[in-house]
Amino acid sequence: MKRRISLLSFITLFSILFIITGCSSNGDVTADQVKENNDPDDHRIIGTTVAIVEIMDALELDLIGVPTTYKDLPERYDGLPDVGNAKSPDMETVMSLQPKEVMSVTTIQHDTEEFFEQADVNARYLNLESIDDMYEDILRIGEDYDRTEEAEVIVQSFEDKVEEIAEKVKDKESPEVLILLGVPGSYLIGTDESYIGDLVTKTGGVNVIKGEDVDFVSSNTEHLQQTNPDIILRAAHGMPDEVVEMFDEEFKENDIWKHFDAVKNGEVYDLEETLFGTIGNLAAEEALDVLYEMFYE
Repeated sequence: MKRRISLLSFITLFSILFIITGCSSNGDVTADQVKENNDPDDHRIIGTTVAIVEIMDALELDLIGVPTTYKDLPERYDGLPDVGNAKSPDMETVMSLQPKEVMSVTTIQHDTEEFFEQADVNARYLNLESIDDMYEDILRIGEDYDRTEEAEVIVQSFEDKVEEIAEKVKDKESPEVLILLGVPGSYLIGTDESYIGDLVTKTGGVNVIKGEDVDFVSSNTEHLQQTNPDIILRAAHGMPDEVVEMFDEEFKENDIWKHFDAVKNGEVYDLEETLFGTIGNLAAEEALDVLYEMFYE
């Protein structure tokens, strides 16, 4: 029996994994110092996720605050104050920075909307749930912040990559693909509605999980074996090394996996988290190239 489950509710229990206590990526500049440099013409934007920060960098837009993260952020934002985890921002710091706009993502809107409303902070939620949605929002930001040309360059570059991939795969047999998303201790199955599922489709792959209207579902291995995919993709989320170890143990100890053709043929791949997140990011072009090699070379 298969049970639908929201990715957001699945990872909520593990959100603490993303907060690196005492480890600030950019703690050199204080909120007071940022306020002292408050030019009335500044856009005064805070980015609350790594993907948003990378998009703003590509659009050549300055920020006044960035998320607390263990990941490397663009050099443009070195020394900016951290505003905490995306799902639980440090509202004291956010308010002290006096932003004109705080950028978050739609997948956590219901978690953060109340915080921003109570603080009378203008929040903008970017839709990064699919590639097309992401690029639509990039174009909107370009229009709103006089970066139309930069936004169009970003979008055109990706569209060129999609056309390139489509041309390369048009005469090839489409592989059937199973997507596993893991966090420490458990995993879910990715559908076409997921970001990685979108990448798989754009690379000519066929997702073995069909007809779902959510991004991830929970399913037992007996059901999955009936799909018998050509390729299994394992995406680690949160603590990649620990999740890969979990997957390795699962595939070794659960005998049912040895009956999958993908396992027999060595077509099981671990996806790099920086390229294959749970929501869209500017690594999409490179991700398509990686999937192409896995599927056809």
